[in-house]
Amino acid sequence: MPPHYPSPEFPQLLCSDPQSPHPNPELSHPSILTHAPPLSQHRALPLLIPTHRAPSPPTIPFPQSLIPSPPSLSAGLCGAREVHLPPGPLFRVEGTAISFPCSVSEYEGPTLQHFEWFLYRPTAPEISIGMVSTRDPSFPYAVFSPRVQSGEVSVQRLRGDAIELRIARLRAEDAGVYECYTPTTDSTYHGNYSSKVVLKVIPDMLSVLAPTPSSPLRGRMAGTSLLQLSLSEGQELQLNCTAQSQTQQHTHLSVSFGVSAPDAPVGRQTLQEVVGVRRDFAVEAGGRFADRYRAGELSVAKAGSEQYKLAIGRVRPGDAGTYHCTVGEWIQDPDSSWQLITEKRAALAQVTVQSIASQLAVSAGPPKVRLSAGEALELLCNLSGPVPPAPHVAYAVSWVVGEGDGLLVAQLDTDGVAVVGESYANSQVGRRQVSLQKLTPSPGSYRLRIESAQPGDEGTYRCVAQAYVRSPDAWLREVSSGRSQGLKVQMKSEAVVVKAYAWLPIPATYRGDTAELLCNISVESTQAVHMAVSWWVEVTVGEEEPQGRMVASVSREGVAELGRRVSGGDMSLDKVGPQCHRLRLHGVQPSDEGRYHCAVTSWVRYPDRSWYNAGAVKSNSVAVYPYARAVDTLFIPLIVGIASALFTGIAILATITCCFMRQLRKR
Repeated sequence: MPPHYPSPEFPQLLCSDPQSPHPNPELSHPSILTHAPPLSQHRALPLLIPTHRAPSPPTIPFPQSLIPSPPSLSAGLCGAREVHLPPGPLFRVEGTAISFPCSVSEYEGPTLQHFEWFLYRPTAPEISIGMVSTRDPSFPYAVFSPRVQSGEVSVQRLRGDAIELRIARLRAEDAGVYECYTPTTDSTYHGNYSSKVVLKVIPDMLSVLAPTPSSPLRGRMAGTSLLQLSLSEGQELQLNCTAQSQTQQHTHLSVSFGVSAPDAPVGRQTLQEVVGVRRDFAVEAGGRFADRYRAGELSVAKAGSEQYKLAIGRVRPGDAGTYHCTVGEWIQDPDSSWQLITEKRAALAQVTVQSIASQLAVSAGPPKVRLSAGEALELLCNLSGPVPPAPHVAYAVSWVVGEGDGLLVAQLDTDGVAVVGESYANSQVGRRQVSLQKLTPSPGSYRLRIESAQPGDEGTYRCVAQAYVRSPDAWLREVSSGRSQGLKVQMKSEAVVVKAYAWLPIPATYRGDTAELLCNISVESTQAVHMAVSWWVEVTVGEEEPQGRMVASVSREGVAELGRRVSGGDMSLDKVGPQCHRLRLHGVQPSDEGRYHCAVTSWVRYPDRSWYNAGAVKSNSVAVYPYARAVDTLFIPLIVGIASALFTGIAILATITCCFMRQLRKR
């Protein structure tokens, strides 16, 4: 655009630093300080004139000193209109988009200001080419008119006094000096009315190369140059990307590895970043990969001057997809901001991940077992998994019995440590000889063995397998689990029949006496049976149901344990016959009154020294009522009689004494 001169009707009011002999040398140029014809009378080369305009008079040469303009022509002005553009020069890549923000301040008039954009090409630095205007749709010159109409070149208003020039696709001929001009709305021509910035369009020298079939990655080609990789869950994935730029300017590269769903269109909305190296050399992982990056499960590294390497230590089924390498080239503008000047993306590989869950199978046998108590019980569990077996996959195997989650019998963890279920190792049953052994390499076969089976071992058994992937830091992550079909284990019946009967050898018990309770036990069994006997009293609290409270017990080993009586008296336990147990309550009191019964638990001991609860039975209840003795019944009347006699005697004696004292006074 030719230089813009103040209108003849507006006087020039230039304000400068009085200490500077040349406050703004460029404003002192004769072509600026003299009046000129209006802008519409300037003309450019006929080639650049819009087709609907008539030729104009010759243009006035543009002073070379104004290409480009200084950052602010109003540096020497105070309180004057000022047009703002980012400082230059700006370097952008051919074929990319660019936007120039332009704003005006310290103006008079309406808040809605208009803007006009001009371009000065290096081949003709004194000729201005009208690009676009906010107020005149017919403003663009012929060279820009088609691009404006197509939207390739446009202006976007940000606010009343700020706009943005946008070029969707830069061309080599777009290089030059860009001028943003604001037609005056001021009462006086004061300040600057335009600002300039230099744009240099450079060729695209960025290249991104994907790995070829001859790279260290192994894969098969499927009719295209895209590498095809098939991995099992937990294996390592490595991908390489080569990024280089021959740009002469100082630029930084950012490299990002991303994945998109198979056959999905690639874009910023569908591409999920895995990990990337930023322009400032910082490494960041995207979204769902952040935790895995912090755990050391994935990494990105630079190998050499141009190659970048992505490594995912343990792939997961969700990692399947098409992997891409996106490289951006950044340049720092004079205002210290970083701008992305070009970006390229290359497809690296199509990755499929076969999950361990789809490969894990659990089977068990034999399907049905029938055996007698005391015999050994053996069950086998077979696992099948990824082929060949993966060293980073570990298995934990356990056997359960019963429906639902079942009761744990034994477990072999990933480190080969066997654990027996609580029901098979406690103070009641002892420690049974239960083992779980791995017979073949991973995933392999496992054998459960119970040395001496008991009637309580009858039920449905299942083998449960859990597969884990071991992370680089040895942390285990469960990826799959499976159960076998149920195995029926039946025990041949060897019933133990126990009966108990409680009675009082002395029906009537008086207070202070010793109450005796006997428990007779009868047993029918083909094997040795040990008895544990306990005595209980039924206690009624308010209107609630009677609750049993244990008074004393004798264990299967013959060890007695005495509780505490309500009255606090002593008691003792002994065995008065082969199957007869006796409880004695010494010095019974009314608080010992209640209904008593005995409970009998039968235990069978097996060759492995373990115990089996063969059954429990409860006897009938007997009533204990401490009667009062005859002397006890006369004790209260005797006390009352003595007290009455003493009171009467004292009253008579007091009366006689009083009368006698009165007679003495009269004498």
